[in-house]
Amino acid sequence: MTVSRVINREQVVRPETREKVEAAITALNYAPSAAARSLAGGDETRIGLLYSNPSASYLSEFLVGSLDQAARFGVHLVVEKWDEKTSVAAAVDHLRRGRLDGVILPPPLCDMTEMIAALDDAGIAAVAVATGRDPDDVSVVNIDDRGAAYAMTRHLIALGHHRIGFIKGNPNQTASDQRFRGYLDALAQSGIAQDDALVAQGYFTYRSGLDAAEQILELPNAPTAIFASNDDMAAATVAIAHRNGLDVPGDLTVCGFDDTSLATTIWPELTTIRQPISAMSRAAVDVLIEQIKARKGKTKVSPGHLMLDYELIRRQSDAAPRLRPRQKVKK
Repeated sequence: MTVSRVINREQVVRPETREKVEAAITALNYAPSAAARSLAGGDETRIGLLYSNPSASYLSEFLVGSLDQAARFGVHLVVEKWDEKTSVAAAVDHLRRGRLDGVILPPPLCDMTEMIAALDDAGIAAVAVATGRDPDDVSVVNIDDRGAAYAMTRHLIALGHHRIGFIKGNPNQTASDQRFRGYLDALAQSGIAQDDALVAQGYFTYRSGLDAAEQILELPNAPTAIFASNDDMAAATVAIAHRNGLDVPGDLTVCGFDDTSLATTIWPELTTIRQPISAMSRAAVDVLIEQIKARKGKTKVSPGHLMLDYELIRRQSDAAPRLRPRQKVKK
């Protein structure tokens, strides 16, 4: 019983006893059987990852983190795709019939209030990841999107850029607005007037990035830098710049957000904001398991908020603007 309490991180074990048990576990190279623990508890813990994300690079990192952490805790992870053609009620009923104890919601589902409410009504715990919403009705794991976008825009201004284009993210995600606000904050603090012509709407997809970049670069007085709200749209901007005969970063600086694998598989490699996607999904599993334990123990638990650190990663796609005006290549 004492060993079981130590493994399950219960607080009733004396510190000296806990140290002896942990030393014995290390010496014996002991690993608890997830199957045996499930049998002992009468059932297994089943959590779901419900996704509807058009970015394969983002989803792959998110999935790796979730799978690793679920395996570490010996819980069963079910991966389900939500189709917009399926009603929220039908989707939640499917999860309930699958005997799921909790669900992780990455973007854009993290911002679906209807989905979060339906999960709560069904008695299924949930954690929203990478959302800008307040953690009043659901636990949240995110970064400071506004602060990160502010830091990137300030970086561009420090390089000497004053005409900075911005490609917004999908309006159905709260993080999109937070990133745009960070961009505006940096311009305002530096005394740079906002130019609406330099802002284009994107949807976090490569295709939308192509359209947005083309719109911005068609301006008579085009920007010397473009900051896209994710790496997919930044990569698309680099492609449009190359098609127009512009050198990146010589003629145009391009920066992204997320630091997915795409950021280092294009040329030049992207300067971007590193959002710890895998770490966020791992943290979401931890938070979800704690919620499930509390619910099974009939303990009331309030929504929590865990904010992880971001990092500005500088690579080859940014530079100071050229002193001479660049000539636009005619198509």
